[in-house]
Amino acid sequence: MIQFLLNQTLKTLDDVDPNTTVLNWLRGSEHRCGSKEGCASGDCGACTVVLGQVEGENMRYQTANGCITLVSQLAGKQLLTVEDLSQGSELHPVQQAMADCHASQCGFCTPGFVMSGFALQKSHAAAQRHEIEKSLAGNLCRCTGYRPIIDAMQHSCVTTQDQFTRTESQTVSRLKALQPTEMVELTKSNRCLLPKTVSQLAVLYQQNPQASLLAGGTDLALTITQQYQSLPLIIGLNQIDELKTITVTESQIRIGAMATLLACQDALQPLIPAFAQVLDRFASAQIRNHGTLVGNLANASPIGDGAPMLLALGAELELRCGDTVRILPLAEFFLSYRKTALQPGEFISAVLIERAAIAPTFAAWKISKRMDDDISTVFGAFNLHFNDGVVTSAKLAFGGMAAIPARAKRAEQTLSGLPFTQQTLDLACHALAADFQPLTDFRGSGRYRLIVAQNLLRRLLLQQTEPGYLLEVKSYVN
Repeated sequence: MIQFLLNQTLKTLDDVDPNTTVLNWLRGSEHRCGSKEGCASGDCGACTVVLGQVEGENMRYQTANGCITLVSQLAGKQLLTVEDLSQGSELHPVQQAMADCHASQCGFCTPGFVMSGFALQKSHAAAQRHEIEKSLAGNLCRCTGYRPIIDAMQHSCVTTQDQFTRTESQTVSRLKALQPTEMVELTKSNRCLLPKTVSQLAVLYQQNPQASLLAGGTDLALTITQQYQSLPLIIGLNQIDELKTITVTESQIRIGAMATLLACQDALQPLIPAFAQVLDRFASAQIRNHGTLVGNLANASPIGDGAPMLLALGAELELRCGDTVRILPLAEFFLSYRKTALQPGEFISAVLIERAAIAPTFAAWKISKRMDDDISTVFGAFNLHFNDGVVTSAKLAFGGMAAIPARAKRAEQTLSGLPFTQQTLDLACHALAADFQPLTDFRGSGRYRLIVAQNLLRRLLLQQTEPGYLLEVKSYVN
């Protein structure tokens, strides 16, 4: 049984299949049809809802894709849909601005834009255009055009006393009372277990190694919505607070398995700016709010954005199976396409980055067809240490170049011990062709991928030797 608030209405679910998505529950059981299904994969934003949770003594509102959020992830939270925003005949300021700015035509995508605008207003009053664009990157419109939608967001991003502000303290109190104090189970046809501690998780997963671990669910849910499979046993990690922590010491950065991409972005901005900058382009706000960095590793995608950066940083994984904990270099984690070194009943509890391994010049670049909300064609991460212009150590990692994310070992050896010059770079680019023989698919040919990877190395040299060059599109295009 799980409990949550649908706006201000207490909902108790004990007779629902845990494979049910929030979108299907809303439309099928609650007959709330404002949220739409467009893609069933978290790409279009038509299904956008807002989840509210307690942070200190206040509410924090974040967008989520209802189509790939499972009902078990609602436990202890507040769920808001477009139907909740207006009061009687009075529209919410975000809705009113969408109408006043003529920001809707067919209206299919409009509820999703409204909910993204609502969450933006709650977190960024007086948001700048860049913040608006980032918040709307996961919402697609096919007929209205984005100018009037952005105009509406600029008009509505002001401090306002709406019904959610007025009832905030009441909502906080109610949600605190709803927080599960022990493990929760949701059972109908299939089962979902929600442990409260890492120890409970370790026992459950060792006993049930066939279970599906649910972190943010932004990839796992596609098994249900795109592959039409049913997950007989899910172990949800959302109630384990100790897995959500990011700990920074003088020597190490420890990122818990349930730390979201947004939390990682905020924590890493002062420590590894290039890492945080790339995370700003990781999918969309809806995904970053709930998807996790560890989940991005565990799914073992060859085009995941997190793995190349962590490989270049020499990151390690903290793995746990029952009471046994072991440390494994990330470089030894990926074995083959979608296959990892995880043993039955073993899970990733944290990512470990040694701060001494982070080069001041660490750089990472994602090459994709769109700036936002897109999958990498090629991803390059570069961690080079220098002494008087000579490369003392080099770690180069790429995604999209092989069946697994991988280091370019021959290119690294070529760079090590030599000055970082055009001549050295040419040798490294030649070595790169021996490191990878990328495949051709619909995102790009193998030849294209190799040329792009070599050009990223050239870009690194320009960044180091010609700091006046503007290498990022957003540096000079508004």
